[in-house]
Amino acid sequence: MTRITSGILLIVVVGGTIWWLPWWVTLALAALAAAVGGSELAGLGAHAGAPVPPAFVALAAAASTAMAALPALTSLGFSEDTLTSLLLATMIAAGLLTLASGPPTPGTLTRVGLVGLAPLYVGLPLGAIARTHATVGPAAVTWLVAVIAISDTAQFYTGRLIGRRKLAPLVSPAKTIEGAAGGLIAAAAAGGLLASFGMVDLTGGSGALLGLLLAGFGICGDLFESLLKRSAGVKDSSGLIPGHGGVLDRLDSYLFAGPVFYLFLRFVH
Repeated sequence: MTRITSGILLIVVVGGTIWWLPWWVTLALAALAAAVGGSELAGLGAHAGAPVPPAFVALAAAASTAMAALPALTSLGFSEDTLTSLLLATMIAAGLLTLASGPPTPGTLTRVGLVGLAPLYVGLPLGAIARTHATVGPAAVTWLVAVIAISDTAQFYTGRLIGRRKLAPLVSPAKTIEGAAGGLIAAAAAGGLLASFGMVDLTGGSGALLGLLLAGFGICGDLFESLLKRSAGVKDSSGLIPGHGGVLDRLDSYLFAGPVFYLFLRFVH
């Protein structure tokens, strides 16, 4: 019941923001999610013996979210030089913080990698989704969210009902090949059906193929986050969202599928 309540609340907050508020509020929400996700990534680093400053990692992730939405932000008066300078300053600060953290150890390289991973892995994908909202519209983001959510749900229930063979036992023991197949089929069906309602002006066939593609990348995103958690020896990225874990646990599929969706709309559709 806790999981269902949290899920409904997330749907109301995210859906209301996407449809009823200006696009820059979606960007602000994405930057906030990136900041929280970045701090969770820092927490994983601490569990793995490579502590990094959570506040700085959060800021770096949020800054890269803004950079990904740069063309839209310029319409609000932000200059390209200002945002680029912010990202460059973040990079220099990351180096200075690493220098000040102590003598070189085997964990130094890991700490540097974590600081750089947060903007790339968390910030840029969420910025790409926010940019999609600003340039294409709320229907496109809704289409993406719906397809991935339906795929994730189908994976869960198909895996529980008929799952037998492990998909990646060393990374995510609960995932099964049958569950993944169910998620892919559901995503293709959802993509085709939603396309017929004109969510992103796709034909049924192309919507089904795109849904299949995004679900595949979403599964990879899920497994990648599981790899990070297993490397750190933890089950969830945090306990922020009751019944769901942390922000990274909730967004892992979108962090891979979102950029693919943006690139499709930008260069293919």
